[in-house]
Order: sequence, then structure tokens, then C-alpha cells
Amino acid sequence: MPAIIIGGVAASILGRPRLTRDIDALAMLPEDHWSSAVEGAERYGIAPRIPDALGFARRSRVLLMRHTGSAIDLDIIFGGLPFEQSAIEKGTAHVVGGVLVRLPRVEDLLVMKAVAHRPKDLEDIRGLLDAHADVDVTEVRTWVKEFATATGMADMLAELDKLLEQCRK
Repeated sequence: MPAIIIGGVAASILGRPRLTRDIDALAMLPEDHWSSAVEGAERYGIAPRIPDALGFARRSRVLLMRHTGSAIDLDIIFGGLPFEQSAIEKGTAHVVGGVLVRLPRVEDLLVMKAVAHRPKDLEDIRGLLDAHADVDVTEVRTWVKEFATATGMADMLAELDKLLEQCRK
């Protein structure tokens, strides 16, 4: 199953370290394979953390799991959009603490954070921009504009532009 680590873990590795309570992954996996993925995860000590986790995933495209040995929550987002497929394909391997993890490009993580649009995501954007002055903001703006239009959330692009301006100073 092609996947990348996203969310706070990716933002901490690629940008500015911050506390996070879970691990978020973006995966491309057809729905008819989800139950097999849950069964396969059991051999690694990973189990659903809510009753009817597959039913929840069918409604939300998010599979809520937990590593039982460490009690670390895993949120597996099942992608379906061309942007998500592209982000996974363009992801790269990083060694973190001796563990190999696949992370998105900074540009793709910026788009995801802008779309999520929570205060902690906006702070992650600042950290990513501070750490990567060479990021392709034109590409990021193009994607965020598309998502803003599709969701009817014009403030998404305005907030990104505000952060971009602040980080350029």
C-alpha cells in the first residue's frame, strides 16, 4: 500500500518540532482492501481503536487505529484525489532515529496544512516556510486556490497569503 506520513510528525521532521499525539498517514488503497489491511496490521500490534472502525472509515475515509504496545494512535487517511495520489508518488524516504519513513514534499505538506486550516496547521506552515525558504510557493498557492474554490473557503488562500507575507519579512 503506497503511503506517506503526514500531519504533525511530518511537520516536525520537515519544519519545526512540535508535540503531537498521533501519527497520520495518507494511503492509496481501494476500499475493498481495507478489511485486509486491518487484519494485516494485527500482526504488528495495531488494532482498531473504535468499534466498527471500517464503518467509520467508509463514511470518513479515515481508519482510526492504535499500536497496542505503545498506545500511539494511528490515523490512516485513505486518499482518492489526484493531488493525494501525486503527493504519495512524489514522497521521499527519510531516516528518522534509525527508522525509514516516507514523507511528502514540503510543497505538498504545505497544501495539506493550508486545507486543514486549524491553528496548529497554520503554525506548522510557519515552521515549514522558515525551514524551507526555497519552497515553490506558486505551486502551493495554485493547489490551495483549487481547494479553496472547491470547498467554498476563500479564507483558506487569504490565510496562506498572509503567512507567506509574514515569513518573507
